[in-house]
Amino acid sequence: MAVTAVQAHYTFPRLVINGNSDAADWTTTRRTKNADSKQGIENPTSADIRCYQSSNAASVATVPAGATIHYVSSQQVNHPGPTQYYLAKVPTGADVKTWDGSGAVWFKISTTMPKVDAQKQMTWPGQNGYITSNATIPKSVPSGDYLLRVEQIALHLAMKANGAQFYLACSQITITGGGSGSPGPMVTFPGAYKSSDPGELRRWEEVG
Repeated sequence: MAVTAVQAHYTFPRLVINGNSDAADWTTTRRTKNADSKQGIENPTSADIRCYQSSNAASVATVPAGATIHYVSSQQVNHPGPTQYYLAKVPTGADVKTWDGSGAVWFKISTTMPKVDAQKQMTWPGQNGYITSNATIPKSVPSGDYLLRVEQIALHLAMKANGAQFYLACSQITITGGGSGSPGPMVTFPGAYKSSDPGELRRWEEVG
């Protein structure tokens, strides 16, 4: 039973940029506290909702603006729910390898939406696969150092408060060839979500 429970959960240890994957797990992605257990976060107000990290990564990935990105999953992403990507620009004078991403600095660049069939059953992009859905780094994002945050919100138990499970990771990246845009709106982690938010508290038949 214990083995089955672990296999039902997952982490995102490798970043893929324009089809090129990190050579090893946790190279540019900060190792998460659930690297062994694979268990998701259930309390969206926990400090772990930001990056769930246990240690910083040794390397920084170079990502051209406009690049396509995704993550390799440690296990099959078998729970239904959206995948979302956020960026946070590292402040001047801070080091991307040690900055903690605190404050209202995060902005969303991508979210997936489900397909709904005639029986009103939802199928989510990336569900039952071993990689997350693709996202594009906007060309308008200014160049510089960033934390890139991926999350998949599993909704299979979201019929109760704190039932949604968050599977996430943060990577250390440098965006090159960026634009002069002003990203927003900005959110904090924790602070962006509540367990009662629409989309995190749903009836089973809506996400089965």
